[in-house]
Amino acid sequence: MEPVQKRRVMFSGVYLILALVVLWLFQATLVRRLEPRVVPYSEFLSLLQEGRLDEVEIRQNELVAALKPEATAEGEGKEGGGKRSFVETSRLPGIEETRLLEALVEKKVKFSGKIEVVSFWEQFLLSWALPIALIAGIYYMGYRKLGRGAGPMNLGKNRAKIYDGNQAERVRFEDVAGVDEAEAELVEIVDFLKNPDKYRALGARIPKGVLLVGPPGTGKTLLAKAIAGEAAVPFFSLSGSEFVEMFVGVGASRMRDLFVQAKERAPCIIFIDELDAIGKSRGGVAALATHDEREQTLNQLLVEMDGFDGTAGVIIMAATNRPEVLDPALLRAGRFDRQVLVDRPDLKGREDILRVHVRRLKLAENVDLGVVAQRTSGMVGADLANAVNEAALAAARRGSTLVEQRDFEEAIDRIQLGLKKRGRAMNEEEKRRVAFHEAGHALVALSVQHADPVHRVTIIPRSIGALGATLQLPTEDRYLMTRDELRDRLCVMLGGRIAEELCCNDISTGAQNDLERATETARQMVCRFGMSDVLGPLTFGRPVGARFLDTPVSLGEERNFSEETARAIDAEVRAAVTAAYERARALLKERLPVLHRIAERLLERETLERAELEAIAQGQAAPARDGAPARRGALEEGTAPAP
Repeated sequence: MEPVQKRRVMFSGVYLILALVVLWLFQATLVRRLEPRVVPYSEFLSLLQEGRLDEVEIRQNELVAALKPEATAEGEGKEGGGKRSFVETSRLPGIEETRLLEALVEKKVKFSGKIEVVSFWEQFLLSWALPIALIAGIYYMGYRKLGRGAGPMNLGKNRAKIYDGNQAERVRFEDVAGVDEAEAELVEIVDFLKNPDKYRALGARIPKGVLLVGPPGTGKTLLAKAIAGEAAVPFFSLSGSEFVEMFVGVGASRMRDLFVQAKERAPCIIFIDELDAIGKSRGGVAALATHDEREQTLNQLLVEMDGFDGTAGVIIMAATNRPEVLDPALLRAGRFDRQVLVDRPDLKGREDILRVHVRRLKLAENVDLGVVAQRTSGMVGADLANAVNEAALAAARRGSTLVEQRDFEEAIDRIQLGLKKRGRAMNEEEKRRVAFHEAGHALVALSVQHADPVHRVTIIPRSIGALGATLQLPTEDRYLMTRDELRDRLCVMLGGRIAEELCCNDISTGAQNDLERATETARQMVCRFGMSDVLGPLTFGRPVGARFLDTPVSLGEERNFSEETARAIDAEVRAAVTAAYERARALLKERLPVLHRIAERLLERETLERAELEAIAQGQAAPARDGAPARRGALEEGTAPAP
């Protein structure tokens, strides 16, 4: 027997002996407290003559009497604090007890008889066998729980989920889309696991560690599973937080156990999700508030990665969305020496992801996934999966057997803008003002050269507080913007405020968000992009914060310019916004009749699609909606409101 097993048996035996001792003491104490006080037969008769007996039970070999309460308080029962007490005496063999019974009747003592037929084995079963069986049952259940790793004897065992490479339902590369660049980077890993001899013959060494970096929801975990599925090898999956316990040293022990199991099943893949839970940097300010358990786990991971040889066939993969906090020792060559960026998908990537998720849906012929991909700019794979599911739910709510294009539109609007608030009743004046506001945005977008095409305009309120929305549909992903494009965008932002001013005789608070975005855009043009002719190609202010992947996370701004420059910046920002305001005002005044027609059509339909807007702008009749009445058609199409 191994030493650990011997210690476990000894440990269990000690606890069993202690349990039996406690049971014996409990029984002895309980029996002692419940047994009546044994007295001689003569004393029993004296108590009877003195009238101190209350009730007598005549048993087979004993007489058991209950004393009267007052008698208990006076004499024998003083120790009991006034409680009822009992005395017991043995019956005399061969003695006629008729006179005793007459005396009991004379003293008005209640008496009764009881024949006991309790064997020794029954008494043993009730007093010893049953309690021992209960203790054994409890002990057995606890031992089984310890064996499953839920107790202190198994704290150091790793808790990784193991997926066998021979499982029928395994993830393949065909189930992953939108991350073509990252997928191409990882093809070598799969090839090495399938054909290791090809690399060994050349003396090549596959990277020991692969770090998947990207925003949440981009498919890092799914990509790791696809690699394991393609290579058909065991896949150890666990989270970084599963190594951390309240006991110091448990994390390091689990890490050792994980690598021992992985080497036994090589070739295989170890995947640690959320690596930053144990891999945070040990230097800098964080070192002042160090966590010993996390540091020991990290140290063990560093040793394991650098200690086993490259021919063991164990590849470590990890995923994180916070690479900037990882310890430099993790990222050096020989450990996580290959970093793969799993970024947000582009337009084509989003369409490919949608095609993967709609495999299980019954789609109508009018569904255009290209349009859906255009509307979901900035969404990651998890968001797109949610949008597809919401579209299916929307179709089910309509009672349809097919998922149509309008269901996808409703799903995206639900995610981006919130739920429809049909119960939010606006008065006619407010509704008219919202219609002109959204018509102003739409008409300016149709009039300027560089604005994104208008996809839909609606005045249906949404749960995020928006009373209407103008949705624009980018034709392609943009990574740069010119000064003219930004100026056109300023005009579109201000179009709603100008339309209210021209057609409603006054302005309202509805343009608050538009003004905030316009002011911030103009300030970025002046301070960040050097687009001011007065201040020149300079940047002003230094952002304070960290970088999250390729996106800066702002924690404020450090001012590095004078008061005179600050006044010049304010003047340039005001000039940029004012110029866009006057330009948009001129466009709307020139096309004022078109503005009125769009607003009237919005009041009638509540939602206008792109084709209807273009027809109205060109003075043509708006296309019909399947012959349905205007208001009813807009409501049934599930069109969405906006911010």
